[in-house]
Amino acid sequence: MKPRALLSWSSGKDSAWALHRLRALDEVEVVGLVTSFNQAAERVAMHAVREALVEAQAAAAGLPLWPVQLPWPCSNDDYAARMRELINRARAAGITHMAFGDLFLEDIRAYREQQLADTGITPLFPLWGTVDDTRALAREMLHGGLRAVLTCVDPRQLDASFCGREFDAALLGDLPPTVDPCSENGEFHTFCHAGPMFAAPIAVVVGETLTRDGFCFTDVLPR
Repeated sequence: MKPRALLSWSSGKDSAWALHRLRALDEVEVVGLVTSFNQAAERVAMHAVREALVEAQAAAAGLPLWPVQLPWPCSNDDYAARMRELINRARAAGITHMAFGDLFLEDIRAYREQQLADTGITPLFPLWGTVDDTRALAREMLHGGLRAVLTCVDPRQLDASFCGREFDAALLGDLPPTVDPCSENGEFHTFCHAGPMFAAPIAVVVGETLTRDGFCFTDVLPR
């Protein structure tokens, strides 16, 4: 039997492509998607994606969703306690690995490794590369059939007009040279609604865009 793994699932393109890559490598069996939700808003933190849409993604991927409900506001202690509960549940289920869609930020990887140290859960980074790899990775995603929409933009790094746009070749061509094509520096966040990791596309419509807490958010709704 292959080792059993959970995948950290943000609802965006990187975690979706990480699922596709893990299945292609066939070295572990992905048995669940872990998503942290703002319990008050019923949305994914930062991505601001509705919980119902993440449930639709999990169903399309044929995997159970492992939600981590976080209070708002959420203290570091609250977050750590909820994650300990998740890890204990995973170990009880015979899960030995947890995968992340991180691309090249060494400090984020080190944080993941530190958090899982001595838990019996081994971190995996199926998309790991360098800052020079992300344009090719973005094109690989698009050529592979991935479709996503930008749900959040940091206007300090990218113009707010990009919020709500499709993640496609035209968008890649329009990005300023200072913006990472896969947004590894937090320039934007996405919701993935189609791709080879799903049995069928998720029908969505793009709703209104608003500015909150210094970020631009576009609401995505089920169609």
